[in-house]
Amino acid sequence: MKTFLLLLFTTFALFAQTPAEFLQAQKKAFQSYKQKEFDALTAYQKAQEKAYKAYKKNLAKVWEKPKLSTKKEWLLYAKDKKSRTDVNFANETITVEAVAKTPQEAKQKLQVALAKAVTINTRQVQENDPIEKVVKKITQTKMIQNAKVTAEPILAPIIFKTKPTKKSVAAYVNKHITQQNIKVLPSKKIKDAFVYKVKIKMPKGALYKRSHLYYAQIKKASKKQAIPLELTFAIMHTESYFNPRARSHIPAFGLMQIVPKSAGIDAYFYLYKKKKLLSSSYLYDSANNITIGTAYLHLLYYRYLRKIKNPQSRLYCTIAAYNTGAGNIAYAFTKHYSMHKAAALINKLSPSQVYAKLQKDLRFDEPKRYLKNVKKRMQLYHRLYAMQVKEFHTD
Repeated sequence: MKTFLLLLFTTFALFAQTPAEFLQAQKKAFQSYKQKEFDALTAYQKAQEKAYKAYKKNLAKVWEKPKLSTKKEWLLYAKDKKSRTDVNFANETITVEAVAKTPQEAKQKLQVALAKAVTINTRQVQENDPIEKVVKKITQTKMIQNAKVTAEPILAPIIFKTKPTKKSVAAYVNKHITQQNIKVLPSKKIKDAFVYKVKIKMPKGALYKRSHLYYAQIKKASKKQAIPLELTFAIMHTESYFNPRARSHIPAFGLMQIVPKSAGIDAYFYLYKKKKLLSSSYLYDSANNITIGTAYLHLLYYRYLRKIKNPQSRLYCTIAAYNTGAGNIAYAFTKHYSMHKAAALINKLSPSQVYAKLQKDLRFDEPKRYLKNVKKRMQLYHRLYAMQVKEFHTD
C-alpha cells in the first residue's frame, strides 16, 4: 500500500509540473549525474597522481635519478628498490642497475634483476606494481571500468628462441652479467655503497618480434573497425615502440597510449554505449588497449573527420588528430576549432597540399613529427607483413 501511495504521489507531482519545470528538473538531474562523473574522474586522477609521486619520492631515497616507466621505457624495481631494470624499447637496450656495498652483492642483485625482467609477464608486472596496488583500492566505482591484465610475455620472445627454461635463463644472465662488463659509480644516496650498472643490447630484430606479438589482435581489431592494419601498427610503434607498460605524463596508458578522460571515454561509449573512465589496469591489457585504440581511429576517420572527402587527405588528418585532437586539425586550416568550416577548405586541396599545410600550420611541433613518423612507418609495416594497402571506406 505504501508503494502504491508513493507512486500515486509521484505521478501527481509530475502532472502538477509545467513542461518548463519538468525540463528544468531533467536538466538538474543530468547536471547532477555529470557532476558525479566529473568528481569520480577527478578523484581517480588525483589519487593516481598522488600514488605516482609518493612512489617516486621513495625511490629518491635510493636513487639519484628515480626513474619510472615512460612511453618508450619500462622500469622494473626490486621490492627493496635497490635494483632496477630499465628496458628502452626505442633504443632496444636493457640496463640493469643495483645499489650495493660489495661487488659480490651487486653481481647477485644484477643477475636476479635481469633474470626477472626477461621472464616476467604482463599480469605479474601488474599485480606487483606498487603504484597499481594503490590505484586498485580507489577504482571501486561504477564509473570506472577495471579489467584483469592478461598474462603475456614481454621480453622472453625477443631474448629466447623457445620458451625459456631455468638453464637458458641462467646461460643468458651469466653471459651478460660479468665482473668485466659491470660499471661502478659511488652512490650519492646510501653511505658506503656503489651503483653497479650493466647495459645490454637486445637481439637483432627485436622491434619486429615485439610487433609480431600483437599481430593477431591488431588484425582482428583493425578489420572490425575498417582501419588499415599498417596504420594501427604505425600508430603503436610511434606511441610506445610496443611497450605494454607505456605511461606518459598526460597520463596515457598502454600500447596505443589511450588517454582515459578523452579518447578512452569516447571509444568505450562508441563500442559499448556506456560512459566509463577506463582504469590503467584496463588499458594495460593489450587486447583492451588495441580495441579502444582502433575504435578511436574509427571515430576520427568515419565520424569526427567524415566531411573530408578525399581518403588520403582524411588519413593524414586522422593521424595528426590521434596525437593532437580533431579541433587542432581544424585550427591549422581556419584558426578556429570548427571541423565543418575546415573541411570545406581541406576539400579544395590535394592530399599533398593537405599534408604540407599540416606540417606548416599545426600548432605544435610534436603532431608534425608524429604525422611524418606514422606516414613513414605505415610503409614499413606494409612491407614487413606483405599487406595490400586498401583505401578507407568513404561512406
